[in-house]
Amino acid sequence: MRAGRGWVFFSMKYFTLTELTNSRTAAHNRINNEPTAEVREALTALVDHVLDPLRKAYGKPIYVNSGYRCPTLNQLVGGAAGSQHLKGEAADIRCDDNRALMKLIMKMNLERRLTFDQLILERCWRDRRGLQHPAWIHISYTRRRRNRGQVIYQ
Repeated sequence: MRAGRGWVFFSMKYFTLTELTNSRTAAHNRINNEPTAEVREALTALVDHVLDPLRKAYGKPIYVNSGYRCPTLNQLVGGAAGSQHLKGEAADIRCDDNRALMKLIMKMNLERRLTFDQLILERCWRDRRGLQHPAWIHISYTRRRRNRGQVIYQ
């Protein structure tokens, strides 16, 4: 365990709570995006159960576009009213090859090495061969109920 910014980090290896709460939009609009203790616990579970295992398996950096969003920030960016981002249960991620990351997530899920609630492949586009490529990947994990393993293409 290590402390920082008033928080205690548990077993996170590749991600930090700071990068999961950072928001240029919040900073620009002077919105306090500090998570509650309950949200910090949910973010830690998301990292421990999904993001860190995924990063380890991928072997290359994975970047967080958006993690936790307080209600004001979520509304400002047009997030869904019931978004799991509000609970610290979701992150929008990207890497050097989002299609390869998407395939890895599906493979790990089939092999029961990765459990997620929702996988939303955002702003998909098709290449010349007709293969879909997401601009980013929304992935969530919850401790409140059974994770659904739901996959959505947008």
